[in-house]
Amino acid sequence: MLGRPSSSTIDGPAGLIEVVLEDPATPPRGLAVIAHPHPLMGGTMDNKVVHTLVRAFVLAGWRAVRFNFRGVGQSESSWDEGRGEAMDMMAVLGHHQADPAMRGLPVALAGFSFGGYVAAQVYARLAQTAANQPAVQVPSQLVLISPAVSRFEVPQVPPHTLVVEGEQDDVVPLDSILDWARPQALPVTVVPGTGHFYHGQLARLREIVLRHLQADQVASARQ
Repeated sequence: MLGRPSSSTIDGPAGLIEVVLEDPATPPRGLAVIAHPHPLMGGTMDNKVVHTLVRAFVLAGWRAVRFNFRGVGQSESSWDEGRGEAMDMMAVLGHHQADPAMRGLPVALAGFSFGGYVAAQVYARLAQTAANQPAVQVPSQLVLISPAVSRFEVPQVPPHTLVVEGEQDDVVPLDSILDWARPQALPVTVVPGTGHFYHGQLARLREIVLRHLQADQVASARQ
């Protein structure tokens, strides 16, 4: 039986940040922080794709933390064009990494649409910082669902990143995802016949993410 979601607020760089934590039935094998879509377009941590990501991570044995960007829900301050939102995600990650139960465990970042852009930004910052400060932990997993590459400058991501896109996405067109992924030789998992919000395909999306996480667990166990 999975634990009940736990809601709270934490200190962020521009005020309080509203967060919800969900744990698996067994001791967590890692910490996942999940970012929601565009705040100015109705995006919140209650988005159904965000919930789907949470479910996949929890089923795979991870602690999943979703949160509202600044200016959304109970989170304070206002929209900052992606810059402050990346700082919000860094703050949520740092706060939960400080939990003694999370020390030494892997970290994952995930996001949907604008949240995918933010998650990729945060990964890039952590990787750059870790190059000079080895004590900084680089996430072992990056999961991007329809990242907003047609609207924001999404940085390059590591080759093990899971990128999922809907074939009929009219918000972030498939061609734009492929154009971004091609120079990186980055595989993209395409869900046939679905649009940006994965209507009727959330169970399939959950299984794609869950299989990816489980396969990584098996590979890690063999090392």
